[in-house]
This record gives sequence, C-alpha cells and structure tokens, in this order.
Amino acid sequence: MSELRRKFLKSGASAALLAPLIGSGLLMPTRVLAAEWNKNAFTARSASDALKAYGSANTAESRDIVINAPEIAENGAKVEVEITSNIASTRSIAIFADKNPMPLSSVFEFSGPVLPYVKAQLKMAESTRLRAVVKTTDGKSYVAFREIKVTLGGCGG
Repeated sequence: MSELRRKFLKSGASAALLAPLIGSGLLMPTRVLAAEWNKNAFTARSASDALKAYGSANTAESRDIVINAPEIAENGAKVEVEITSNIASTRSIAIFADKNPMPLSSVFEFSGPVLPYVKAQLKMAESTRLRAVVKTTDGKSYVAFREIKVTLGGCGG
C-alpha cells in the first residue's frame, strides 16, 4: 500500500469520526483554542502594575516556593527557570521579571491533584529580580524572589 494512500485513508477516517461530534456541538474547538488571558497584566509596563492587574498586589513571602535558576545567565535570550510550589492547593504559578519591558512572563494554571512544577525558558532584558507568584484555590497569593544577573542582553539586544 502506498504511503500517500495510507495517509489519505487515516485522515479521512479521522474526519469521518470527528464530524458528528463537531456538528452536534459536543466538541467545540473555539472554546479550547480561545482561552481567556489577562491582557492588562501581560501588557503592563511596570512590575507593580502587572501585579495589580494580575490580582496579586498583596502577597506574603513564602519559603515553600522553590526557584531553581542560575545566579549568572550568560545569555539573557534563554534563561532556564524551574519553579516548584510546596503550598497546598496551588492553583497557578506566575513568573515576573521586574526589569523586563513587560514584567509578566508567563502564567501556568493547575487543576486537580497535580504537582505544581514549572520549567520555563525566559527572555530577560537585563539583570533583574525574578518573582514567582503562587495563587491558591482559596484566593491567597504567595511570592518568592531570586536575583539573576545577565551578562549578555536578551530583550534589549
């Protein structure tokens, strides 16, 4: 059997199986692809404005948030960061780089009983303080800090 024919048959069978689900409204791709995002938080130009827009202006510092990141990053275009939250009922982890043009770098939402662990590659404009903000299901916010020195520019060149 030729490979092109095999691909055609596979894709045709998949389309035939998914068509009734999409037609009946059980499978709604627009809802999956169009997740809501906090535009004001992601486009804020200062860390305090981004924290306010994110809803975490009042946070308590916690040692239960572990940030594993290099003290000195040789290239600001690619800084690898690992964050683990040992706080019970963690709902989300947000990463802020204070001196970036737009400080809110990323937000990760969790549901159910999962290990709140994030590994991300950030682009950092210059040496800055990194914040990891953890929100819990009861609405409380916690923060941990880590200073990272950047030797070669990332966002600014």
